[in-house]
Amino acid sequence: MRPSNRLRWRLTLLYCLVTVVSGAVLLIIVASLNGALPDRSAGPPGAAIPARPVPVFGRAGVADEAPDLSGDTFPDEMLIVPGIALLLMVPLSLGFGWLIAGRMLRPIRTMSGSLQRISGRNVHERLALTGPRDEFKHLADTIDGLLGRLEVALDGHKRFVANAAHELRTPLAVEHALLEEPLIDPDATAASYRANFEQLLAINRHRGALLESLLTLAGSESARDEGEPLDLDEVVTTALAERSAELQRHGLRLEPVIRPAMMVGDRMLLARLVANLLDNAIHYNEPGGAIEVNVRRIDGHARLIVSNTGAVVPPEQVERLFEPFQRMRRVADDGHHGLGLSIVRAIAVAHAAHLTAQARPGGGLTVEVHFPT
Repeated sequence: MRPSNRLRWRLTLLYCLVTVVSGAVLLIIVASLNGALPDRSAGPPGAAIPARPVPVFGRAGVADEAPDLSGDTFPDEMLIVPGIALLLMVPLSLGFGWLIAGRMLRPIRTMSGSLQRISGRNVHERLALTGPRDEFKHLADTIDGLLGRLEVALDGHKRFVANAAHELRTPLAVEHALLEEPLIDPDATAASYRANFEQLLAINRHRGALLESLLTLAGSESARDEGEPLDLDEVVTTALAERSAELQRHGLRLEPVIRPAMMVGDRMLLARLVANLLDNAIHYNEPGGAIEVNVRRIDGHARLIVSNTGAVVPPEQVERLFEPFQRMRRVADDGHHGLGLSIVRAIAVAHAAHLTAQARPGGGLTVEVHFPT
């Protein structure tokens, strides 16, 4: 499709209008100044100096008198030639304006053509506009940065969909096997049917939890509300109270340091963030281990730190744990899907919080979240 030349025509007419108006203004200024200047040929006040006609010889040799230009009058005939020249400048200005506008808009046409060729299959391509660091180069670099972020986002969504499909495929295969087993077994009894149904219910609960986690992750990534004022220390205290029995069952030692920390955010999402950090610290801990929880307000920021003992985490694997469906120990029936820390990161991003994590030298993980005021 041929691009429209509407903007080019506008720039052309603008260039032409500026040229014509400038020429007209120049003529007006010249005429005004000539009428305002005093007559340099005049003598002292009161002395009359007769005008002397200047003889002008025509073709027949007859002396004619030229017009008298020594007075204050400016003959209208003197504006005819500049006026004609100004009229001739109109088509010239249109032509030069058309060429200049085309030259100025050439980078935009180049970028538009490149952007029309970029799709989901070749989003890795860039405009890569060359030339001086002007406004067009800055615009092209900005678009290249946007394409880079889109490429990263698309790759992340592709991996997420692939991992989600893989996680959902396993319970579907198990359900199919449990439903098929009694049908092909002629000696199946009511007890076997009951056992299969119990396993189906467990798988159904497992898949429901997975879908709930996926919905929470999607909602956390799209959350952009301002939120409400709340006490982060109260959210953490409530989450710890709900997990006191589980901490005792695993024989874990809790070391809380909780101080008042006011902030603004979504209470439900923050409760899920704290719950996921605590569940991760409990699940990947070791018998008789410890969990440190620190909540305080420093330099106008509400800070949450959750640290746990456990197996040694390679430092190069820490960042991978915050990707969806990534776990240190992949156990199919442990009720965990590898979405806990990815949800934590999504909620932190939705609250413009700074999230850091590092492996503990003796084993375990330390996660720190700084929330803005």
